[in-house]
Amino acid sequence: MTTAPTARHFLRDDDVTAAEQREILELALAFRQDRHLEQPFAGPQAVAIIFDKPSTRTRVSFSAGVAELGGYPLVIDSATSQLGRGEPVADTARVLESMVSAIVWRTFGQELIEEMAAHSSKPVVNALTDSFHPCQILADLAAVADARGGVDALAGLTLTYVGDGANNMAHSYLLGGALAGMHVRVGAPADYMPDERIVLDAKKIAAEQGGSITVTTEMDDAVAGADIIATDTWVSMGDEDQYEARKDVFGRYQVNARTLELAAPGAQVLHCLPAYRGKEITADVIDGPQSIVWLEAEYRLHAQKALLAWLARR
Repeated sequence: MTTAPTARHFLRDDDVTAAEQREILELALAFRQDRHLEQPFAGPQAVAIIFDKPSTRTRVSFSAGVAELGGYPLVIDSATSQLGRGEPVADTARVLESMVSAIVWRTFGQELIEEMAAHSSKPVVNALTDSFHPCQILADLAAVADARGGVDALAGLTLTYVGDGANNMAHSYLLGGALAGMHVRVGAPADYMPDERIVLDAKKIAAEQGGSITVTTEMDDAVAGADIIATDTWVSMGDEDQYEARKDVFGRYQVNARTLELAAPGAQVLHCLPAYRGKEITADVIDGPQSIVWLEAEYRLHAQKALLAWLARR
């Protein structure tokens, strides 16, 4: 009996080393200059893109990206597939690996995508889980690098994320920012702190890469002197019924004009979208001159193409 080859997967931000993250980010910047720089899926080869959750940017960027990489984006809504009817993830993985060149999945529990990867000889990419959003952080870091003159500019920057510190964005900023050698801060209410195990992982990486990790409940301390301010919706998908309970708790973590006054001169603003103006961020900030939110959104395409192309070489 032959053993299936082991693939490189991207299930959380630290599934790559700091050097590998840099390679991917540099390739993302190159793809923005030449969208057909590489076509590893020419043929076309199919890439399965599975959605358990609603999506705009992820669906469009992966679909367009796979096509530009020379492949065929096989978009699957799990509700209309056998996955949605209870077929084991392992069985789905075994079938897909025989037909596609990579599997991209936007799902719920991290354990689901880990199971998919455990049974696939083809690369599996986390397009969002409840625990991590690593492709978004690649896009964010690439956008900051582009805006600041290159990947070399990332190390030493202070990146502050404010809002729900227990969500997937906070966790991925901690890990991804630490890999990039940044000083990562998370400002969040006491009841919405990041998973301590992820904080510890991030601190270990930061110590190796010359960065640091700070988690605080104090909004002013989190944003003071920061080079990059990032936020996200106060209520994640599936938790919409919690808005009334959360709005008062999160109100003081809003990114607004005062936030930028406390931040470093010329600080730039990130938001992974969709944004709710007047709630987690004000309109004058997200639509203002210090926002790189739209560049960040565009980089979902370039960063994911870079990731897929990089994985295809492994």
